[in-house]
Amino acid sequence: MEKDKRIFGFGKNVTVAGLISFFMDVSSEMIYPLVPLFLTNVLGVNKSVIGLIEGIAESTASLLKVFSGWFSDRIGNRKWLMAAGYGISTLSRPIVALASGWHQVLGARFIDRFGKGVRTAPRDAIIAESADRTHLGRAFGFHRAMDTMGAVVGPALAFFFLGLFSNDYRRVFWLSMVPGAIAVLLIIFFISEKKKASAAHADRPKLTLNHFDWKFRFFVVIAGIFAFGNSSDVFLILRAQQVGVSTVMIPVVYLIFNLVYSLSSIPAGVAADRFGKKRVILMGFVLFAFLYYGFAIASGTRVIWILFGLYGLFMGLTEGIQKAFLATIIPQDFKATAFGVYNTIVGLAMLPASLIGGWLWDYVSPSATFYFGATTAAVSAVLFIVFIALVRKTDAARS
Repeated sequence: MEKDKRIFGFGKNVTVAGLISFFMDVSSEMIYPLVPLFLTNVLGVNKSVIGLIEGIAESTASLLKVFSGWFSDRIGNRKWLMAAGYGISTLSRPIVALASGWHQVLGARFIDRFGKGVRTAPRDAIIAESADRTHLGRAFGFHRAMDTMGAVVGPALAFFFLGLFSNDYRRVFWLSMVPGAIAVLLIIFFISEKKKASAAHADRPKLTLNHFDWKFRFFVVIAGIFAFGNSSDVFLILRAQQVGVSTVMIPVVYLIFNLVYSLSSIPAGVAADRFGKKRVILMGFVLFAFLYYGFAIASGTRVIWILFGLYGLFMGLTEGIQKAFLATIIPQDFKATAFGVYNTIVGLAMLPASLIGGWLWDYVSPSATFYFGATTAAVSAVLFIVFIALVRKTDAARS
């Protein structure tokens, strides 16, 4: 754990990592809620193609997360992989701004997610290494809160600039480069890490699951099953528009989701540290199942606003807490590799999830997309209950 001066109760790296994610999410979320509308309203793309774009972007780029995590452990460096990842994502913005067809949007989304694949595992490892073990939930909760506060500011800026520029999506895409550049500069000048003593080649981490026990493997399988039904959030945005939310209000709906997400992340982290991370994660799985059922049967705009707010609560209960829990069941020397494996499995599930979601929307019904997600969440909750029981049995046998 780092010994430097604490800021807001956290070490410098944890605080700065939160600020970095804040600015990058401002950049990303100025674009993200507008991309499905841009594809549909400007480029005339159908929902199956949108699912394909999101699935390829998230899943294919996610393959890099495990290699990035392993490479970070192998070379003993986090900072410069973070800088490269955030820089690559920022450079994807001009591509979508200049896009004249869905292929260019796919390229931009892939490059953006490629950058995320490079940076995610090293960043999570820095947070885990810079926080006290007893406050991991709070540290990751703080990071998610800052990250998601950026996702509040981003849609708000998108809403403002859409009105200012008469729904000119492309200008908003160009402006999103500015906060992305700030994030890269924060890494270069304010993130610090102690150089680790170089080890012999044979002692360096190898890319294998042999480092991890059954707890890690079982938990990753559960997370993967859950992600299999958790299709891209663009379908939530499209559902909101279908039910009757106007185009100009879509960024505001998304802002509400992110505001609740941000405000609930730190309390959820504190609660997880105090009452148990497993309980909070289980609560999140159950809530998601009810939420997706709600999206499936929604018939009015008021319900959509409520569901987006509750969806933000779900994210606050799970996103950072799952990583905090993961940090407690992985070996010290393989943190980045473990986070890379976890993020890769979850990210790879986005391809079938989004393809299935788009196909169900186009060929069955929009509701079918959400019934499918509710079902996989329920299965994940049941498996997680089994996981908790097995952990208790193992711990009891050891004692």
